[in-house]
Amino acid sequence: KANQLAHHLQQLGVEPDVLVGICVKRSVEMVVGLLAIFKAGGAYVPLDPNYPSSRLAQILEDAQLHVLISDSYSKSRLPESRTPVILFEGGWEVTSAPTPTNPLSKVLPDNLAYVLYTSGSTGRPKGVAIEHRSPVSLLSWAKEVFSNEQLAGVLASTSVCFDLSVFELFVPLSWGGKVILAENALHLLSLPAAEQVTLINTVPSAARELIRSKGIPAGVTTVNLAGEPLDQQLVEQLYQQPTIKAVYNLYGPSEDTTYSTFALMEKGASNSPTIGKPIANTAVYILDPHLQPVPVGVVGELHIAGNGLARSYLNRPELTAEKFIPHPFSKRLDARMYKTGDLARYCCDGQIEFLGRIDHQVKIRGFRIETGEIEAVINQHPIVQEAVVVAREDNPGDKRLVAYLVAEAETATISNSELSKTHLDSWQEVLNQQTIQQLREYLKEQLPEYMLPSGYVVLPQLPLTPNGKVDRKALPAPETTYNYQNQNYIAPRDRQELQLVKIWENLLGVRPIGVGDNFFDLGGHSLLAVQLMNKIEQEFSKSLPLSTLFQSPTVEQLTALLRQKSISAFSPLFPINPNGSKVPIFCIHPGGGTAFCYFELAQLLGTEQPFYGLQALGIEKGQKPLTRVEDMANLYLSTIREVQPKGPYILLGWSFGGVVALQMAYELTTQGEQVGFLGLLDTYAPSHLPDEQNLLEGKEIVLQLFGGTISLPSEKLQKLTPEEQTVFILEQARQANVVPPDFYLTDIERLLTVLRLNEKAMRSYSPPIYPASVTLFRAEQGSLGLSQEIIAAMEPTLGWAEQNIGKVEVQTVPGYHEYMVYQPSVAILAQKLQACLERSLSRAWENKS
Repeated sequence: KANQLAHHLQQLGVEPDVLVGICVKRSVEMVVGLLAIFKAGGAYVPLDPNYPSSRLAQILEDAQLHVLISDSYSKSRLPESRTPVILFEGGWEVTSAPTPTNPLSKVLPDNLAYVLYTSGSTGRPKGVAIEHRSPVSLLSWAKEVFSNEQLAGVLASTSVCFDLSVFELFVPLSWGGKVILAENALHLLSLPAAEQVTLINTVPSAARELIRSKGIPAGVTTVNLAGEPLDQQLVEQLYQQPTIKAVYNLYGPSEDTTYSTFALMEKGASNSPTIGKPIANTAVYILDPHLQPVPVGVVGELHIAGNGLARSYLNRPELTAEKFIPHPFSKRLDARMYKTGDLARYCCDGQIEFLGRIDHQVKIRGFRIETGEIEAVINQHPIVQEAVVVAREDNPGDKRLVAYLVAEAETATISNSELSKTHLDSWQEVLNQQTIQQLREYLKEQLPEYMLPSGYVVLPQLPLTPNGKVDRKALPAPETTYNYQNQNYIAPRDRQELQLVKIWENLLGVRPIGVGDNFFDLGGHSLLAVQLMNKIEQEFSKSLPLSTLFQSPTVEQLTALLRQKSISAFSPLFPINPNGSKVPIFCIHPGGGTAFCYFELAQLLGTEQPFYGLQALGIEKGQKPLTRVEDMANLYLSTIREVQPKGPYILLGWSFGGVVALQMAYELTTQGEQVGFLGLLDTYAPSHLPDEQNLLEGKEIVLQLFGGTISLPSEKLQKLTPEEQTVFILEQARQANVVPPDFYLTDIERLLTVLRLNEKAMRSYSPPIYPASVTLFRAEQGSLGLSQEIIAAMEPTLGWAEQNIGKVEVQTVPGYHEYMVYQPSVAILAQKLQACLERSLSRAWENKS
């Protein structure tokens, strides 16, 4: 029958690179039609009769089909078109067609096989044009990976409009297996041939539902999962099915012919599932924005090269040129790579970890956050069945991370006495909030503060699109987040505590808040901290230094401070973590003057590591900044001795802070004190500070006060006066939500004054003779403000080996200078710092004894 239809298509003018539409119900005729188009030498363009008429019209207009194969039902769903239609259904035959022999075809590997239309960001569908060489490469790989037994009965439940269907239909037909058609994978058990299904190819959400409904037939031995992030919990549930022997996680965009990478999942694996390694005849690269490979563990954009790449987007040359770029690592002039728009990173064993879409990458308070990374951590928790994280801005200017999750059944139990303590509406709400509280505590141990969701919504199931993926647009707005900590809840006891509680609840979107609850545990961050201090000044007419929130992070403690007749004088020292049994770390501010940027580093070093930041004079109102490195060092030494009178001392400084730390170490040694460790975090020697490395006019300005960054064009800044620069920077920072709306020009003028004075102090500073050793943590990719040529020519120790100091040990940290104390670089920095501290302090104690 396929041969007959193929001959008929050739008589109608179908030949290589001619597009033939197919819009039929899911049936044997659908498969026959696809085979006939191939045999005739044409390329098929599938249309789903259930698509909206407007979308079908867009595809018909764009594809300009030569002919369209349809059936009576599907034809009635199609919009008006001049395309000739062949009604192909049961009993179809063409009397003029030759005998059913294979027709002759001139098709070559570089002729089109099919064009699949996928959603476009502009709302206009785009046609992905795939040549024959690409599915042939896929089929060859599949034959090497899957046995005849695995391919004996492949479930074909995916619409032919999606690329998973290429595997489901053509792999078994090419290698002697059966194609078992189904309208929906969830209807598997109701199929007449259900017992013959050996391999299921579907998305994780559908597999989850099959397990829940006990809908996997006894003959299934292999499950291929693709199209969504996979969690290990689902892998374990699949392996608990008695006949399933292999679970694969596969990844690939339509632009690379269904699959690009694959991994066989292991039972009992402790890590999150990866997407594995490239399939045959495919190469994968993870690159930074400059198309340079990123180090292991560093996030980049995934790029694909090889035989699977599409020819183009049909009739979209500009989009094709944007996404299919010249291959920078190939000697072939015509070699290309596809920019997937997906984020990933290499693991130490060469496996690839998928982290979501770049368009799911969000920027909150200046931090670039991959929501997929948060989802991966949430999905590892045993109480979570599945989860998705999105950034919402339900109130203008207040962008927050919200986690939507489906909890496992029977994840929590609660007593009547506990219920009586709450003012929640139902048992289910109590169970939901108990789930959320468990998850909050878990995430605090796994993620940095800026990646913690502010809101949580427990749903019976996540909304799905027609093709089975999570429908992010259908996720409901979160209601007020409940603070379910009944065992610790203490209600406000007077008017001032009540005033503060109301301010906190409005800022944090959390209720009820007890007077003993920690601001940062409830989702507070540095940006909200600034707003909190402004609100306190407005309502109580008292100005508190920002650092007091770290020292007094509860309503009870802040109220006690406000009751004092006078607020304690500003101290440069503020405790990020004052507790612990280890030798304290003192970390000196970078050029911006504040030490909020060290918050993540302190967290990663653990609760037993005391950690203090040192802030510059001038960042608070009414202070006069210091202008010499030597004066800063003397002031900071007097304050750290209040905490630690005797050595060995641990001193660190990022960027400008490194030279202050060096001067402090010098002063200590001349006074007979012991410095156990001196660490410079990507600090240049003043004599080697490049002209291009201007602390104000670089490509990225680090606003350390808020722990975030904003991108600023150097060429524009250079044309502005200092006053105009200040106004421009404030405007950009507000637009990026890096500073609060009530952060005024005078506030940023103070910060920029400190920044300018610190730059001047650094350039005029002459390092002293310091015979002890120094550890330099160097950013592997240099600074965003420097060209690759300048970075390559840079002296390995950034000029410190040429100074009058002892041995300089260099530790390389992946990433850029500007992000050294932020994720993902800070995680590796913390590991290397801990190892260095252990070695150095053991030597220091030996010398002291």
